[in-house]
This record gives sequence, structure tokens and C-alpha cells, in this order.
Amino acid sequence: MSRLKLSGVSKAYGATVALSRGDLEIEAGEVHVLIGSNGSGKSTLSKIVAGSVRPDAGRMLLDEKPVDISGPQAARALGIGIFYQELSLAAHRTVEENICLPDLPRKAGFFVDRAALSRKAARYIAMFEGVAGEGFTAESTMEGLRADQRQLVEIMKALASEARILIFDEPTSALDRSQVDRFFEILRRLKGEGRAVVFISHRMDEIFAIGDRVTVIRDGRTVGTSRIPDTTPAAIIRLMVGEQEELVATAPAAVGIGETLLSVRDLAGPGFSHVGFEVGRGEILGLGGLHGQGQSSVLRAIFGALPPASGEIALKGERLAAKTPRDAIRRGVAYVSGDRSRDGVIQGRSIIENLMPIHYLRGRQFIARPADLYARAKPAVEALHTKLAHLGDSINALSGGNQQKIVIARWLIDRPDVLLLDDPTKGIDLSTKADLYALVRSLAANGLGILLYSSEDAELLANADRILVFNGGRVTRELAGAERTRYNLYQAAYEAA
Repeated sequence: MSRLKLSGVSKAYGATVALSRGDLEIEAGEVHVLIGSNGSGKSTLSKIVAGSVRPDAGRMLLDEKPVDISGPQAARALGIGIFYQELSLAAHRTVEENICLPDLPRKAGFFVDRAALSRKAARYIAMFEGVAGEGFTAESTMEGLRADQRQLVEIMKALASEARILIFDEPTSALDRSQVDRFFEILRRLKGEGRAVVFISHRMDEIFAIGDRVTVIRDGRTVGTSRIPDTTPAAIIRLMVGEQEELVATAPAAVGIGETLLSVRDLAGPGFSHVGFEVGRGEILGLGGLHGQGQSSVLRAIFGALPPASGEIALKGERLAAKTPRDAIRRGVAYVSGDRSRDGVIQGRSIIENLMPIHYLRGRQFIARPADLYARAKPAVEALHTKLAHLGDSINALSGGNQQKIVIARWLIDRPDVLLLDDPTKGIDLSTKADLYALVRSLAANGLGILLYSSEDAELLANADRILVFNGGRVTRELAGAERTRYNLYQAAYEAA
């Protein structure tokens, strides 16, 4: 029996289409796998079902009756629960409080019933007894727990909803093998009770271990549904790639690469291990694979923002042991993050103030004449076709894309040797992306060594000379020359680590 059916569901944010045609049918008593590449629309579809995103069009049936889910509370009332990829836990609250947070037991209609809360939470904590790890108790606060333990709490919170339809968006990303096995036992039990489970994962071994059917989403559209026993990992990847199965990268093969600028040997740290590579002068080296496989952490470790646990980094043949970003900057390393609010923009300050801090730091300057600053800043801003009225205006007067251009331009005033790009085009428009990558290729042609991580596979294929595919915190494959195809990139990213 069909428990939930979505037909022709779509969602756009301005000119960005997150979902153009989402079709999904979930039956009672099944684990239905939802799979697709980064940005394909999986999470958007899940959020629409959970009521946190309103669709622009489409039809939804619950138990074969039309339904309009107006928000998260309405979804919960209809028996729909969700585990979000981005954890939503209260940091200073206890494990048991977080488990019951969406529906706190009350007495006298107002006060929290602490005894009932503890009894309710204990049931879900017991489900993971023996695998939750040291220091995990009902009274533990979130801030003192490891990443895997926090993820378990989020799973328990979803289970505590007792929903008939449960959506789990990458619930196992931080869990160890024993925790995953226990979670799968619970899912099988829920399936036996007639519950419907939507399971989103990038791990092919998990998909075949727990799924009954699989639906593939590509570029915002549902492209196929199969029974798990009737398909193979290769067939799923071909559906994800589509007609572009053998699409070869449009970036030119690496030619004229000069001396080695950056050398990394056996680097290990939080979220990555045994990482090694070299970047030559004039080369764009891409870091590929699914989001969160250690790519960003490696870039931050090179930049001194995340000290590695072990390994060696050399810049132009000399050891680079950057304990802070300041050390890396002074040695000629630049870093651009796609997270402008955290790592880029100085909110509330002028555009010129956002442009000049790297120049001050590298030149150890304390006093500067405004006329000199404007003269230095102007060529960098113009190189990126930045739209602004005056350099003295507030940075907040610019669009997100133009703010990102200012963040990039600050590194061009004093040219670095190595440029680290950490998903730099996240959340910016197509025109700005085109400007950015035209500049990146120009910088490489002028002798910079560039490390590029992008969550959009097309950007890597179009711009990188070589691509290192990350899986489980390690480089599992290098794609160069004719091997730089979308199919090979997906196959290396999705194969079991």
C-alpha cells in the first residue's frame, strides 16, 4: 500500500532551481533509498515532505488522500518525522532533553514533566546501549559529546517522534560500524511494524544492506526507481550520470606544468588520513568526491586553520608548518572559503576595509594612505568585474556574489604562490561563477598553483587538470587526462570505502 506519493514536485530559489520534477512513492513496511549527487535535490525533496520547505508546484498524497503540508508542525501531526543532515541539537541541554525537545511531556498543561521526560528518553537511549560509547548518559550535555554521539542523539530524537513515515538524511555519516549495524537493526524492526522509511545515503554498501527500493534523482528530477535485488551499483551510478555518462572534462590536460610548488606527504588530521599529493606551478588540482569526505579539512590544515595530527607539507621545497593562518599567509598561501559569513566577509565594514587586511598582514603595515589603498585595490576588483558604487560603501550593500568577489580580490593585491579554493562558488550566481573560474584559469596560466575543492562535479571537470577523489577521508583515485569523466568521478566517490 502506498503510504506517501509525490508527483511533479518543484522548488526554485530565484533563478536557482533546486527541484524541477520530484516524483517519489513510499510504501508501508519498506526502506526506500533516495540517492543522487551533490545538489541533485534529495534534501530539498525531503524538506518538502517534512514541511520545512514549501513547494512551488506538485501534488502530494498521504494514504492515497491529497494533503498540503503547511509546516513542520503540520508534518508531525500527519505522522512524518525527519533526521536532518544538519544536526539541530541544543548544545547546552542534556541528551534526554534533546531527544524529547520536539514534544516535551508536560504536567498541569505548562510545566515540563521531568519524570515522564526521563522515562520517554530512556526507551530510545536503550536502543543504542553498548554502542554509544564512553561518557554517553541521559544527563550528558551535547557540548561534551563526540560527533558520532551527537548524531546518535539526533537519530533518537527522530525515532522518538514515533512517526509512521521517517526520513533519514545521511544519518550514518559520523557513525562507526557497530553503531550503523545497530541502527539498521532498528530500521528493520520499524519496517516490520509497517512504518515507511526514506533513507538517504552516499554509501553504496549501506544502500544494498538496508534498502528495499531505490529512487535516483539527477539535476533536480527523479530519473528512475528500482527494486534493490534487481539492480547493481554500476546501474545506479549510470542513472545518476545519465546521458553524460562518458562526459570528459573540458579542462585542458595538464601541459606546461612547472616546478612543484606544494607538496603534501602522508597528512592526517580530523576527518582525513594518509593524504599525499603535489601541485605544480600553473596547475589546477581538483579535490572531488562527496561532500564531507575530508576535502575542506585538508585545505584548512594546509592553511594552518586546522593543525594536522601528522604528515609533512612543503612549499617551494621548504617545510611549511603553519600553526596559524597568519603563518601560511606570510609564506604566500591564500585560502578562499565558500562560507563567506564565517571565513570571509567582515560584516558592517567598508569594501576597502574588507579588501586590505591581507595586504597589511603580508607587508606588516600599520599605517597606510587611503589614496594608495584605493590604487592597489582597484585592479583586483576590476579583474573580477565586481559591481559596486564606491570602495567606501559598506560590504553589506553588495549581493552575495559580489561579496565573494571582494573576498577573492583581497588575495590578488599581493599575489600568492598557492591558492586554496574551498567550495568557493557555493551560493553564488552563474555569471559570478563564470567570472571566478575565468580568473582562476588566468592565475594558473600566470604561474600560481591552485587546489580546488568544489561540491559541484561539473566545476571540477571543467576546470581541474587532475582530480583526486576523496572517499572516507582518503584519496581513493586520481583522475587525469581521458579518465576525467563524470562516470569515473561518481564511481570512485560512491564505491564502498
